[in-house]
Amino acid sequence: MDSILAMATGTNPSPSTLHALRSSIEDYWRRDDEHGGETLRPAVVGQLRYVEGLLKGRRPTPIQHGLYSIAAELARLTGWTYFDARQYHQARAYFSEALQLAREIDDHPFMANVLACMSLQATYQDKPADALALVSAAQDQARAASGTTPRVRSMLAMREAFAHATLGDRKATHTAISEAHSQFERVHEGDPDPAWVTYFDEPKLIVDTGIAHGRLGEAAIAEPLIADALAREDPANQRGRAFHAFWLARTQLQRGKLDQACHTAIEALAPAAAVSSERVTGHLREFYEQLAPYREVPAAVAFEARLRAMLPPPGQRTPSSIRT
Repeated sequence: MDSILAMATGTNPSPSTLHALRSSIEDYWRRDDEHGGETLRPAVVGQLRYVEGLLKGRRPTPIQHGLYSIAAELARLTGWTYFDARQYHQARAYFSEALQLAREIDDHPFMANVLACMSLQATYQDKPADALALVSAAQDQARAASGTTPRVRSMLAMREAFAHATLGDRKATHTAISEAHSQFERVHEGDPDPAWVTYFDEPKLIVDTGIAHGRLGEAAIAEPLIADALAREDPANQRGRAFHAFWLARTQLQRGKLDQACHTAIEALAPAAAVSSERVTGHLREFYEQLAPYREVPAAVAFEARLRAMLPPPGQRTPSSIRT
């Protein structure tokens, strides 16, 4: 952080300054995947305010646009850390700030990305109608941009599928899933994808497809998809591995595979304990509560024992006190 800010202390930020700032954002996202965003947030917010200070001066257009783009991504990252902590009001404030910054440079694809984040948050807040409205607005922004890539369109279609699945609209969910896969088939290595969408690779498409089916209760379809994607997921992405493993355990439990579900959930505890994420904690609690009818079954007893051993909280947190 100090070296990056030192490079930007001059009154005339250079292209190398922008490159250094973008590199720091890539590092923030990597560490967010590995450890969660709670400890990163003060540094991210500080850098956001610093870049916004640079925007007060007159700069050549390419530099000014670059600073707006960087500030917008820092605001979105801050909003994401609050969303992952389930502090939704703060998240929405920073997402809104990101939208305003992107609007200054007419970055329609990035505005679509922020609206898609807000749509995902609405699904967690049990506001499916809002989720659908927000992702529809995101797709409008994407259509307004001439260079929106197939990968971006695929990601947005999958967020639409999540919204429809939360509403319980099976037909619309399947249509959106088909669109996501159709767009992904058009992805080429040389596409000018923005950096913020490169995470949406084939395993992510597959696991999100499984989750969308899982939200509809289509566990038989969801289970092999999530299992396949989880086997190919980057081991460093602790939050993603924990999150997707709990979804896999959930679908296995829906299919009556109690022993297998508990085994999957036990394997998810290590990455869950390694990352600070209230979102993951919420899914952990949901799975624990779904085991209520099986409390005396050995597999469920083993899971609870491992849970208490691996996630001993500050203040002696127990499964019943884990926050959602």
